[in-house]
Amino acid sequence: MQNKQEQMSHNRLSVGIAGLNEVIGGGLIPQRSYLVRGGPGTGKTTLGFHFLTAGVEVGEKPLFITLGEPEAQLRANAQWLGFDVAAMPFLDLSPSSEFFTEVQTYDIFSASEVEREPTTQKIIEQVQAVKPQRVFLDAITQFRYLAADEFQFRKQVLSFLRFLVEGGATVVFTSEGTASAPDDDLQFISDGVIYLELLPEGRSLSVTKFRGSNFRDGRHSLRLTDAGMEVFPRLLPESYQQDFVPEAISSGIPEMDELLHGGLERGTVTLISGPSGVGKTTVGVQFMKEAAGRGERSVVYVFEESVSTLLRRCEAVNIPVNAMLKQGTLSLVPVEPLLYSPDHFARMVRREVEEQQTRIVMLDSISGYQLSMRGQNLVNNLHALCKYLTNMGVTVLLINEVETIAGDFRMTEIGISYLADNIVFMRYLECHLHNRTEIRKAIGTMKKRVSNFEKTLREFDITRYGIKVSKPIAGLRGILSAAPVWSDGVADED
Repeated sequence: MQNKQEQMSHNRLSVGIAGLNEVIGGGLIPQRSYLVRGGPGTGKTTLGFHFLTAGVEVGEKPLFITLGEPEAQLRANAQWLGFDVAAMPFLDLSPSSEFFTEVQTYDIFSASEVEREPTTQKIIEQVQAVKPQRVFLDAITQFRYLAADEFQFRKQVLSFLRFLVEGGATVVFTSEGTASAPDDDLQFISDGVIYLELLPEGRSLSVTKFRGSNFRDGRHSLRLTDAGMEVFPRLLPESYQQDFVPEAISSGIPEMDELLHGGLERGTVTLISGPSGVGKTTVGVQFMKEAAGRGERSVVYVFEESVSTLLRRCEAVNIPVNAMLKQGTLSLVPVEPLLYSPDHFARMVRREVEEQQTRIVMLDSISGYQLSMRGQNLVNNLHALCKYLTNMGVTVLLINEVETIAGDFRMTEIGISYLADNIVFMRYLECHLHNRTEIRKAIGTMKKRVSNFEKTLREFDITRYGIKVSKPIAGLRGILSAAPVWSDGVADED
């Protein structure tokens, strides 16, 4: 059985869209027929251009049969999208303007009685002349008007598809199903069904049927660009695995490593949580600075602040990010969340990990990533992404901003703490010094799954010489309260 599947996977026809090939297990099975369904503007014809031009690239003969849009318009659209269709044969069966301007005597008769025979003859002649190996037909539902009833339509379509397949062609055809004339019958007839949708949360593609092969189910994001269609398969973390040593990685700051009992382990997820301005991103980049010294590559996906601002902040505290960028040990990737779906972003991360061998990935921040959800479930998508990364031995840093500077102590306000193997929290402290009060910063660990950790807080400061972490703070009251404070006595001793 396995040998049969391997043989079939090697004998696939590329659709010309890498993400779609991945969804359907490598490509289409030759000499079968596949239905592409969806509403107007969902990209059915664009998918057809990809399918036909991918065949041309490997020396296969294509044929585009159109029953709706005229050939000249299709060629113009293809050229605008960058598809080379100059030598591609088209069979244009769309109605011409003369059909309207010339009075046709058969207007009072059934169209199926008058039109079916010449249409069929044109198709036969073109197929015999071209001998295509790939055929795209847009849209087969036009045949309904050439059939006397539903039974005749189904029989005619089956016969037509068999004629093409037995001639050595792989066929992709589209439908224009409506509430009054659904395309359920075409779904039964075809060997595979690809469904394109335009939803409030964005465009998506799903495969609901694929005879003779497994496929990746569920909705997958897609986008239409001036270069055609891109498909971003839904991330299945269980499909990816890489051997790695689960060793602890150092921050380069001895006191912080003491707090974490050695550092953060590879292949774990760390949630760095705290209010705005407390230094969460700086702590994350500090681990990357130490990794760069070992020759390892890290990446920061910046969802909120600009990359230039992050560069200036890091350089100002003695973290040489510009040198790291030049050496290739760091990448700073600005992400406009409203332009990316979760699947699109996951593919970006996969390329970074699999092609660049990146060892630390930081999302700055979770609230920015959440904007790309477009109504989808944040926890599900973040879980899949983090699980994939940890399976690949990547250390994940999630920057989480809590809204309150002073108030009830919370790790996260969006219910994702279960995802984290480690939780590092940072907060502001009130410090009473004689007759004045100061605001200071503290860092602590709340959770570590794979090792023990220090159950105290340490004072934390960011200076022009780098990050400074103190010895454990003594005499601190109300660590988990709304406003932890140092007593006057302890502060005076400091």
